[in-house]
Amino acid sequence: MNIELITFFIFSLLLVFTCLKVITSSNPVLSAVNLVFSFFLSAVLWLLLGAEFLSIILILVYVGAVMVLFLFVVMMLDINIAKKSAAYINYLPLGIGIFLAFNALVIFFFVNTFENIDYNAVKNIEIISTSNTENLGYLLFTKYLVEFEIAGLILLLGIISAIILTYKKNPKNKYQNPTSQISVSKKDRLKVITGLKE
Repeated sequence: MNIELITFFIFSLLLVFTCLKVITSSNPVLSAVNLVFSFFLSAVLWLLLGAEFLSIILILVYVGAVMVLFLFVVMMLDINIAKKSAAYINYLPLGIGIFLAFNALVIFFFVNTFENIDYNAVKNIEIISTSNTENLGYLLFTKYLVEFEIAGLILLLGIISAIILTYKKNPKNKYQNPTSQISVSKKDRLKVITGLKE
């Protein structure tokens, strides 16, 4: 057993522990913090498996943006922990039933999948010496360039839509209208009169 496999099992056990703390902790802030730790541990596992791009994206997107925002929202809310714990006890049998049913479906799916795998088909796979990030970037900007640009356009439209929906015009604010300024004729302009005596 090499050091990489030992490291993988250590981080896997820590990941399972933090995930259990997320769903069993009565304090929502501690649950959010444990979820952040679980994202970090998942990123380490991705890194050990050679998917460095997914590891970095997991930290930047989930830990750096989504979870920080979620943690601030949870800390600002006034949550009754005692009431939440009572509700947790009431729904515990239902949660255990759903958990067991889900695991039974997953085990059934994987058993049927592994039975149909042709293990002889992977003998002639060519070993790729380039990095995961380089391969993904090559595919994004060659084969999937149109889809990549469409995704960027959708994100841009989402940003513009959010700004338009949240923008409120204050009637007390003074602003200029370039269209009306350009269309003003000579007779509409103010005349400056000088040389008047009182």
